[in-house]
Amino acid sequence: MGNLTGMAVRRQDVLAWMEELQRVYAENRDRLTELDSAIGDADHGTNMDRGFSALKTELAANVPADIRAVLQTVATVLIRTVGGAAGPLYGTFFLRASAACAGKPQLEDAEIVTMFRAGVDGLQARGKAVAGDKTMLDVLLPAMSAMGEKLEQGGTLAEILAAGAAAAEKGMLDTIPMQARKGRASYLGPRSIGHQDPGATSAWLLLKAAAATLVSSPNWT
Repeated sequence: MGNLTGMAVRRQDVLAWMEELQRVYAENRDRLTELDSAIGDADHGTNMDRGFSALKTELAANVPADIRAVLQTVATVLIRTVGGAAGPLYGTFFLRASAACAGKPQLEDAEIVTMFRAGVDGLQARGKAVAGDKTMLDVLLPAMSAMGEKLEQGGTLAEILAAGAAAAEKGMLDTIPMQARKGRASYLGPRSIGHQDPGATSAWLLLKAAAATLVSSPNWT
């Protein structure tokens, strides 16, 4: 059941995920900022690009020893460099995810799901949002449900992450008709309806990048 190759996610796979996120957030900087200009401060794309560019520099200068250290570094850099609510929220996500990886040189399928769940739980506790508030949790909560279900069905890690990314994309689009109840967007009241949430969009990109990288290294057959 699960990953039939007997291989697992290693430190270099997580580093590849971070490298892909830096590329993706740079590529989508203007799109995220455009979305944020409608219902926020018009800086989400700039903030995410700045944070992950700083992360790329940090990881190149000081390569962390293991998966936990990689994720701790991500958390530290994002909290320090990403402005607005995104820095503390994504920082908390990666900090909690790192704690779930303590003492593990590599991660099996169930441990990957546990890592993501720990991160999402931490983010939800920090942001105090629930499903339907038009936030990144409208992407992350359905993704966790889909990943857990696919894990229980005995899916491979590729299938687990793909299910999470697909649920995330649907969750992102589902934010369009919602009225925002958290953050800057909530100040707009009904005028926030009809706009895709920028935080939900960056969360979808995070999961999409994980699906593209955590199972694509040469140790997967």
